Amino acid sequence: MDRLLEMTARAEREHFWFHGFRRFVRPLLEEAARTIEGRDARILDCGCGTGNNLRMLRRFGKATGIDLTYSGLAYAQREGERSIAQASATALPFPDREFDIVTSFDVIYALDDRGAATALNEMYRVMRPGGYLLLNVAALPGLRGNHSVLGGEVQRYTRRSLRAHIERAGFSVKRLTYTNASILPIVAGVRFAQRLVGHRESTREITVPSPPVNRALAVVLAIEAAALRVVDMPIGSSLLTLASRPREL
Repeated sequence: MDRLLEMTARAEREHFWFHGFRRFVRPLLEEAARTIEGRDARILDCGCGTGNNLRMLRRFGKATGIDLTYSGLAYAQREGERSIAQASATALPFPDREFDIVTSFDVIYALDDRGAATALNEMYRVMRPGGYLLLNVAALPGLRGNHSVLGGEVQRYTRRSLRAHIERAGFSVKRLTYTNASILPIVAGVRFAQRLVGHRESTREITVPSPPVNRALAVVLAIEAAALRVVDMPIGSSLLTLASRPREL
């Protein structure tokens, strides 16, 4: 477990996928944070893991993280994180209307439909009217592979299925786009090969590639992130959405 945590933390710092992910997310965080007038945003990250994303979120306000897995939280605490707690996204230990922004990155795909609905309802409950939800999930059921086993993946979403979940919880979708479109042929090829030999738990996809490959793919995703500022991607291996809780009249 310690080795897996170290690999995960290193991947979050260095892997091209995570560099691309943060480039995709930042413009949406900036958009959400602009709506918070006269004070720092209060941010909740549902599924903070080893705590790496909390450092990104703190650029936009006061960030708190929860995670179900104690080992990840213990790692985050050793790295200096203090605003963290062990809890489930399906039963958030916070009062109603506590946060301006709620984030959840690659978490609800580990829940079935009922669990995902419960988690989204909880995120809605703890969010202030006018607040924002920033959500990232695995996309396209056909891309299930070894990483799905490692991450406890229960389902992968399409644009339609994710929108339906979000709107049933009461949110209004502001932006919904696929991401990682530029590397989709690579991902699809790898996952197809994995299906041929049978899915099994593997850490290969969180192993940082050689520096030249890692840099090259980071550049590819940086170009895609720039394009995403003006246009949605029609397909990709992940789905990213910004949604809001309507203001009360």
